[in-house]
Amino acid sequence: MMPGAFNALCARMIEREGFDAMYLSGAVLANSVGGMPDVGAMTLSEARDHANHIADATTIPIIMDADTGYGEGPYNVARTVRVLEAAGVSGIHIEDQEFPKRCGHLEGKRLIPPEEMCEKIAAAVAAKAGPDFLLLARTDSCGVEGYDAAVERAHAYLEAGADGIFPEALQTRDEFERFARDVDTILLANMTEFGKTPLFTADEFGEMGYNMVIFPVTLQRLAMNATREALRVLKCERTQRSLVDQMQPRGELYDLLGYDPAR
Repeated sequence: MMPGAFNALCARMIEREGFDAMYLSGAVLANSVGGMPDVGAMTLSEARDHANHIADATTIPIIMDADTGYGEGPYNVARTVRVLEAAGVSGIHIEDQEFPKRCGHLEGKRLIPPEEMCEKIAAAVAAKAGPDFLLLARTDSCGVEGYDAAVERAHAYLEAGADGIFPEALQTRDEFERFARDVDTILLANMTEFGKTPLFTADEFGEMGYNMVIFPVTLQRLAMNATREALRVLKCERTQRSLVDQMQPRGELYDLLGYDPAR
């Protein structure tokens, strides 16, 4: 299980609560860092800085969404691998959408040819500094070209050197189970809210044959909902008194940060 961190403090909390790994979503990077929609507008430098802050604040592995590789060709992808690996993430996934990409659970996605994606994967593999850096290939093909094309692309991506596959926006348990049978490799499932995938549990995904489950925007959505309600209370009541019991106490914050004000 990999919850999505929206900043370094949130990442510390994920580690403190006992999760073994975390996820950095491209959508959250765009939304929380850039204040914009997930349309591929963020840059590699912004992604690197976001990853650096979170990697410096935590010790557990981080898988990061690298969108289409921050550019269109294999050179961009190779540079993305070098930069994000150096920033401290443990692995990334790149996707086979055209640049600029769209959210994986929206209509209107367009894909690059599988041969082009395989070139990008090969370049990414060659750019890795260490053998343990995990390279996952995401395919959005199921919702665009159909299930069989998604399986065909997945096998091609594995042959090109990907360590595993992220099949985006599958829609039924049967589809997830079938994909796991047809593509026997490391598999990542995206458990986002308000999308095309039903809300399965991590245990259910494990039973279906998936090794990793990401919850990319869960914490951001909860935090933003709480923030909106707090602002409404503050504006209406002209004080934060009724909100104090819902806040993280100062002592807990200092403890999470590893800060002793007496020193």
